Order: sequence, then C-alpha cells, then structure tokens
Amino acid sequence: MDYNNWSKGVKTFLLLVTLVSFFSCTETLESEQVAYFNDFSDLDLAGFENGRLEIFENDTVVGYYHNEEVALTVSSLPGHNLLKVTIEILVHDTWDGNTSDGVGGPDQWFFGVDSEEIFRTTFSNTPCESTYCLYQSFPDVFPKTNRPKTGAIQTNLPGLCLFGSAPNYTSRYSISKIIEHSKSSARIYMNTELTAANSPDPKCDESWSLASIQVEALTLN
Repeated sequence: MDYNNWSKGVKTFLLLVTLVSFFSCTETLESEQVAYFNDFSDLDLAGFENGRLEIFENDTVVGYYHNEEVALTVSSLPGHNLLKVTIEILVHDTWDGNTSDGVGGPDQWFFGVDSEEIFRTTFSNTPCESTYCLYQSFPDVFPKTNRPKTGAIQTNLPGLCLFGSAPNYTSRYSISKIIEHSKSSARIYMNTELTAANSPDPKCDESWSLASIQVEALTLN
C-alpha cells in the first residue's frame, strides 16, 4: 500500500466529514488557504518553542517529548474566521491509555490554540488480549474507551527507546480539528500528562514526536 496516497485520501475524507458536521445548511465555505505546513524535511524550526529535531526511521521529526510543552506560533495569517489544525504525531513505547492506577497511567496527550485547550485524549501501545487490555480514548476525548491503536494510520513501527528493537511499539496518528478563530496569529501548543511512576527513566518508557503540522485558514459565510 502507498502510505502517502492512502494518508492523503483519509485526510481528505475526514475534512469533508468535519466540514459537513461543522457547517450549517445555510453557511458556505468561501475560502480555504494553507497558512503553514511543515514536515521538517528542510530542518526549519522557525516559530517553534522548545523545538528540537531528531531522526526516527529515517524521517526528521520534532521530539522526543515526555511531559514537555512544544509550541508553534504562526503569524501573518490571512483573513479567516476558522482555523483547521492537522497534527501528525508518533506515540512511542509503553503508553498505557486510560489506566487509572496512578502508576502506569492514564497517559494523556493534548493540544490547544492560544489559551484554549482544544483536544485531550489518551493512547495505548499495549497488546490487547481477552484477559488483559489497556484501552485508550482516541479518536475520542478522554475518558472515552476504545481498543489500543484505534484510529492509528500506521502501527507497524518499532519502539523508540524501551522497545526500540521491538515492532509495533510506535503508532502514528493524524489529529485534525476545526476551531473558531479570527486573529492574525495563532500559538498552537502540544503537551502530555504521562504517568510512569514505576519507571527509572520515564522518557525512555513513554514519549512522543511531532511528524508534521498544517494550519489552514478558512472563511465561512
């Protein structure tokens, strides 16, 4: 399967579904413009706070993070009243999803725009058997319950650190949200609340990377 073509098709379908659900029958999408896109292949981190480049599976990513905020400020946005933010992330190693023991979880990831949190969820990289399964919230918000890796666009990647030699311990997700926004700049922040109290090296136990980010300015009338 051509992953890039498949991923683009999925994103197009999700955009159509999102737009249909967001807009009323009397509203019209007047314009849509990509204001920012970065997959870090040109090593450009302009506008980032706490951005650092790493290599994972021969691709340049921004990472690796464990309970650290990374943010991007996009300036000089074209006129708009909505923003569509699409974030592609890699979830590495032993994320335990909705586990509520306070030792191994819950493992939450979230992002926001300016001062407003937009989306908070959990991810789980654990095998799911009939007698043992650590559920996650994605593609829903925490604390909804879904099977591990639900909604992932790629699951066959090796782990990063603790499970660096083991297959299927990094999962790739695409997260896309449309929000009301009209200011000329936007600060998009991402962070986690990961619980790894029983690990001598929490970052090696659970981390995440940013694979790409796109910001689109939409005008709805």
